[in-house]
Amino acid sequence: MNNLFLRSKNENLPLEIIYLSEDHQFSQRKLIVKEINDEYIRAYCLLRKQVRTFRVDNILSIMPDSRSNHLLH
Repeated sequence: MNNLFLRSKNENLPLEIIYLSEDHQFSQRKLIVKEINDEYIRAYCLLRKQVRTFRVDNILSIMPDSRSNHLLH
């Protein structure tokens, strides 16, 4: 997971995550990571169009954004 966070930050690679919020709501987000630490990531959320903070423990799934798959090859 950390490798994808680092790649997103360094290459502005959009990621798709499935996230469980503090009030137990699931959401799917597309984001670009700006900052990383052991507990949180700060990322530009393409849905909300603003920088948001996400708890790493609450990220259930992470993958490169399907529209950016050509960057993986």
